Amino acid sequence: MNKMKKLLFYAILFMGLFIILFYACQSQKDEWKGEIEKENGVTVVKNPKTPLYEGDVFHLEEDLVIGESEGQEEYMFSEVRDMDVDPDENIYVLDSKETHIQVFDKDGTYLRTIGKKGQGPGEMQSARSLSITPNNEIMVSDWSARSLHFFSLDGKFLKSLNLKGMLWFLKPVADSQNHIIAGYTVMDQTVTGYLKIFNPDMTEKKTIFSYELAQYPKVNPFFAQCFWQIDSHDHIIWGYNDTYEINVLKPDGSLFMKILKEYDPVKITEQEKQLFIKSNYGEETPPGIELSWDSHHNPFIYLSVDDEGRVFVRTYEKAPNGQYYYDVFNSQGKYIAKISLEHRPRVWKKNKLYVISQDEQGYQQVRRYNVTWQLN
Repeated sequence: MNKMKKLLFYAILFMGLFIILFYACQSQKDEWKGEIEKENGVTVVKNPKTPLYEGDVFHLEEDLVIGESEGQEEYMFSEVRDMDVDPDENIYVLDSKETHIQVFDKDGTYLRTIGKKGQGPGEMQSARSLSITPNNEIMVSDWSARSLHFFSLDGKFLKSLNLKGMLWFLKPVADSQNHIIAGYTVMDQTVTGYLKIFNPDMTEKKTIFSYELAQYPKVNPFFAQCFWQIDSHDHIIWGYNDTYEINVLKPDGSLFMKILKEYDPVKITEQEKQLFIKSNYGEETPPGIELSWDSHHNPFIYLSVDDEGRVFVRTYEKAPNGQYYYDVFNSQGKYIAKISLEHRPRVWKKNKLYVISQDEQGYQQVRRYNVTWQLN
């Protein structure tokens, strides 16, 4: 082998080794570093602090804004409380002050208004939440009437279910079998919060979780709360935020997966304490009220689920731009990304994100973004 052939041989060998090492490093870099165990038949996914994919993996591009400060009344909102999107991407916006639902098509064109204030069939008193059920019905929780109201997507009133005196009936969501998952509060000698599954006729099927709440005059401004969602397979995804533990249940309420994650606790600052006092009481706490401050925030404060089974968990950690971070888990419970969002996500559907926001003058709007992932 002459000298030139030897040089060419070693150059090719070197390049081959470089390519092998490069892809080995890439594979090692993208390797999930958590653990998966079985505990009493339940899959426990233990995630590290660092996500599988780091860097610029998530992009939003705004493509629709609904809401005007002046102009046509059909495009104006007074107090947007909730919203949802149907399979055809029509947008349903619950205005609690006007006590009605405004419906827009996927291009943002006004279609119809559903409901009005009153006590008759199809009327509402204090609408607090709205969701589109898997069977394509509009479900509205009415606190004052202690009822759940149901409408067809074209606005026809279908029925109301009596909540039987349940106080603060929170965030009801329905599965494909018309079971309803919701929280409510019972005030007796103690104040107890419940997360339950209800049958379609609102009889109780199963208690998922219960927890005690502090009683007046003791107030914990950052008290632990329960959050829940339901995915496209009727799985119930919920967590009580005193620990970083997300539970995934089968439709019958049985636990089959737990998602755990290591995290650094975020301290509650004096500025946050003073802001809470000023926002709720004025310049100082009224006599007789005892504020009970924790030293650190709870691990998370909100969760949502997209139509591909990803779970988004909002933490108290902030990005350099001041936005809150969301930990993103895939449908297998693995921590795959850490993203920051300006607004709380309301709906993730067909690679689009819907939020409720405000313009510079403080008028509410519904915004839609195209979502792009780069997870490879």
